[in-house]
Amino acid sequence: MTVFATSSHNHWSMAKKNIVIVESPAKSKTITKYLGKDFEVLASYGHVRDLPVYTIGIDLENQFEPTYKTIKGKEKVLKAIKDAIKGAETIYLATDPDREGEAIAWHVKEGAKIPDEKTKRVVFNEITKTAVQNAIANPRDLDMNLIDAQQARRILDRIIGYRMSPLLSKKIRKGLSAGRVQSVAVKLLCERERLILAFVPEEYWVIDGQFLGGKPESEFKAKLFAKGTAKNKVELKNKAEADTVLAELKGASVCVDSKTAKEQLRNPYPPFMTSTLQQDASRKLGWTASRTMRMAQQLYEGVTVNGETQGLITYMRTDSLRVADEALVAAKKLVGKRYGSEYLPPSPRQYKKGKNAQDAHEAIRPTVVELVPVEIQSQLSEDQFKLYRLIWDRFVASQMASAKVEGTTLILRANDYLFKLTGQVILFDGFLKVYQEGRDEDDEEETNSILPNLEEGDAVKAKAINGEQKFTQPPKRFTEASLVKELEERGIGRPSTYAPTIGTIVDRQYVERNARQLRPTDLGMLVDEKLGEFFDRILDYDFTAKMETQLDEISEGKYVWHELVGQFFELFQKDVDNAMENMEKVNMDRPIDEKCEKCESDMVIKTGRYGEFKACTNYPECKNTKAIIVEMGVTCPDCGSAIVEKRSKRGKVFYGCSGFPNCKKAFWDKPIQEKCPKCSYGLLIVKEKAGKIVKTYCPQEECDYEKSD
Repeated sequence: MTVFATSSHNHWSMAKKNIVIVESPAKSKTITKYLGKDFEVLASYGHVRDLPVYTIGIDLENQFEPTYKTIKGKEKVLKAIKDAIKGAETIYLATDPDREGEAIAWHVKEGAKIPDEKTKRVVFNEITKTAVQNAIANPRDLDMNLIDAQQARRILDRIIGYRMSPLLSKKIRKGLSAGRVQSVAVKLLCERERLILAFVPEEYWVIDGQFLGGKPESEFKAKLFAKGTAKNKVELKNKAEADTVLAELKGASVCVDSKTAKEQLRNPYPPFMTSTLQQDASRKLGWTASRTMRMAQQLYEGVTVNGETQGLITYMRTDSLRVADEALVAAKKLVGKRYGSEYLPPSPRQYKKGKNAQDAHEAIRPTVVELVPVEIQSQLSEDQFKLYRLIWDRFVASQMASAKVEGTTLILRANDYLFKLTGQVILFDGFLKVYQEGRDEDDEEETNSILPNLEEGDAVKAKAINGEQKFTQPPKRFTEASLVKELEERGIGRPSTYAPTIGTIVDRQYVERNARQLRPTDLGMLVDEKLGEFFDRILDYDFTAKMETQLDEISEGKYVWHELVGQFFELFQKDVDNAMENMEKVNMDRPIDEKCEKCESDMVIKTGRYGEFKACTNYPECKNTKAIIVEMGVTCPDCGSAIVEKRSKRGKVFYGCSGFPNCKKAFWDKPIQEKCPKCSYGLLIVKEKAGKIVKTYCPQEECDYEKSD
């Protein structure tokens, strides 16, 4: 029988029948091993109750009191919990250690009607034996302040959705919706896009020199930047100006005007929090925020390593940079043993949290730093290994010595014109031995690792000096990494919201991914323009950030949730009423040269939830609609009809025979008109990922032909 030390007694007490409820079945398997036979671990599979699907579910006349309903499909989950708790002494609610997890725990309690006297809340930042057992030994009550903060967020978002979505559907296009944080994210992208569209490139010229010098003699490049003194910058706006300078430089003698070398310390980066993890995974791995969080969830909930299932990282939704003392001790021991004492800093490094941080959890770090990524790689999936290595590297590097770098600048003088080249030499790699932060392309600085061996006054030969025409570039579009960074810096949203926010605006077709860039669609630009006319207060960045702060204050017991909602609703409803009356209706239908076969009226192309379709303009008298057929240039191997692109009831693209329902041949992946080289079947299937073909295979079950691309 398992025993635990309780916080209120200084002796060991025998555990009786106890139920522990977590969110994820994967997590329940990991925790079951740590608690023994007197504990039964159940999973709620996430949320069990929510606001109703088809009604607003909020009493707008009675302090915005919500009405919660059991989520469809969760009836069996709640029944299983109700059956399990009969006769149990204590029910431990061990959902995730954040606001949403606190709310889920409360909903489980209310939905399963768990008595107050039997209910205990436990939280752990990592799923390890020590953390889980300590949490069970030190339970607390549910925190209604955290629950109210989450309720306020959910109710605010529901009110906005239920008021603005009908407005957009009526004025712009049926099926559109809006959200508090999502609409602000779209605004950021649209503002950047308008700057890009309005940008007028300006011509400028740069002059580069190819030089020879040093002992031994080496060839190197330097860029013209000034004339006379370093403060007198040279800016060349056209070819004539460049030609004038080139003429003055012709045959010029060149020497080293100055050489400066400065030793600097580069300090390590702090361990990851949610936003920086998403940014670095985007830059280094090319992952979306949602993919990063999905994989982090797996590492947190538990992975089998060396025959034991355990959580490999701490909780991944956090804005904290705090690290537990025992983790700092373990990191110091590992660094000293693995890299040497010279790689240890004078004392363990502590990092300051940001001004908007809730600081409810630790930073993201390995739970057991001794589990070195390369040593357990064979036991992880490819994606698990990549993300675990990134987290491990960043954490270990955060507890290492600073790097010593010597930066050197050489200034060359040629007929009073100054050329510059810079270099950087690493004298001691320090934390760089383990980790270097990824950067966006436009953040990269041009430096040389090796400079010519030159000293002040040395003569240099000019091998060639040439001018090059260039044009100023518009601002860069946001990537997922830079958008997350922008949202975080503005205090908009919280760690748990970044990935779903980006996913939502892409799914709603307000934004599209183009390579790694996020680009607003025409629909996104239109919706942002219309919302900006009537809802400038809600879309104001400072207003949105202030609301996040007020939600934090609710969680701290400083603000009453329904008062915040009431203040917002009073102003918001006036904006909705004004927009409903005065927003001009937009017609997004595209005319086509086609008549309705039922009533002879014109047909137009409309866009619905699942894409474009043809519809009669005589609606509602005539409700004729037709799918837009996209032929693939592939014939059905069963009946010879054309294979066409279709959409399922849920909007997912698939490829099916145009002879349906007589022929029901269909494929989820794209078919190509190429016979299988192994079984001679009439077509092959290509599987694509991020717009690239990853494999080509035969769809016949009895044929195993497959080719990786």
